[in-house]
Amino acid sequence: MSDIPGGKRVLLIVGGGVAAYKALELTRLLRKAGVGVRPILTKAGAEFVTPLSLAALSEDKVYDDLFSLTDEAEMGHIQLSRSADLVVVAPATADLIAKAANGLAGDLASTTLLATDKPVLMAPAMNVRMWLHPATQRNVATLKADGVSFVGPDEGAMACGEFGPGRLAEPPEIFAAIVKMLNAPAEEIFEAWPLAGKRALVTAGPTFEPIDPVRGITNRSSGRQGYAIAGALAKLGAKVTLVSGPVSLPTPAGVERVDVETAREMLAAAQAALPADVGVFVAAVADWRVDEVFGSKLKKDKGGPPALTFVENPDILATLAASGPNRPKLVVGFAAETDDVEAHARAKLARKGCDWIIANDVTEPGVMGGTENAVLLIAKDHTERWERASKDDVARSIAQRIAEAL
Repeated sequence: MSDIPGGKRVLLIVGGGVAAYKALELTRLLRKAGVGVRPILTKAGAEFVTPLSLAALSEDKVYDDLFSLTDEAEMGHIQLSRSADLVVVAPATADLIAKAANGLAGDLASTTLLATDKPVLMAPAMNVRMWLHPATQRNVATLKADGVSFVGPDEGAMACGEFGPGRLAEPPEIFAAIVKMLNAPAEEIFEAWPLAGKRALVTAGPTFEPIDPVRGITNRSSGRQGYAIAGALAKLGAKVTLVSGPVSLPTPAGVERVDVETAREMLAAAQAALPADVGVFVAAVADWRVDEVFGSKLKKDKGGPPALTFVENPDILATLAASGPNRPKLVVGFAAETDDVEAHARAKLARKGCDWIIANDVTEPGVMGGTENAVLLIAKDHTERWERASKDDVARSIAQRIAEAL
């Protein structure tokens, strides 16, 4: 491990499981912030990530064998267990948690946990039933009583197809917990990751309101701007939930995506993603839907077009911007306008109760459904006009402004 002047060092134990790949991203975040990383890779962990990958990202030797004559000669496992400022277990499997709670020491990882005199942080990852099992809960309670800290697990869909608590916390969230435990100066560590530890909710794309099994009400939104914002927030360290209408875009790296179709589904998914520190509501939501969806395809006949009765959809932005315990600290709405852009957007800001409105003129070529945007950022006390740029550049600017505001 490179001895960074004034730097902190972490001993990272990588357990087995599909989530082990996130240990690579966590290592990258720590090294970028100047935190040294020395990895211990369990036998099960090596089934999912390679020693070569960990060594390359950590810039250090990977330890994996309790009985290695070479490793014991160079640095015994007792010295290894005390060679860093913090021991981090990510992912912490049910097996590793059970061994640590009961003082077992049958391999390098468990021996290190028993021998260390340093603080320990565990990031659990396992099937929901394994996490909720009384044995695991007893073991976690024992470790907490012994002074071990935990981050996560998160709740969501799992590789096994089940849903619930047990997902490994996202690397930026683990990173933020590590920084807190290292007591590192925030100005040094968070310079590159100003949103570490923050939660963001982003909506994107169009909604689709069915009329019958083949027809519906939608719009031209491509979802590109919302997806770019979600990705930009994740790159600054935020834990991002992206609630997306029907689009054909890949999920940005580090972002949790929830697919929906209708406005009511989008509102429910957004509410389920709260609490959040910031909500960015980019989706182009249909204002109306038909009051009754036809069960079979409407046919053209001599009677002329069918009479459709419309009802108003829920106002997602106004609902989530309303005062309440789950209101995000910063609520950002979007306004796609065709005329009097600033006036309409400022009226929307007051009407919806949000903190900022990002407005654009969708009659500009290449904006609606395109790759570029020219926006106004409208706050209660000022307006900013940004030059036309790619949607990725606009997203980065918005994410940076959000980081400054939070």
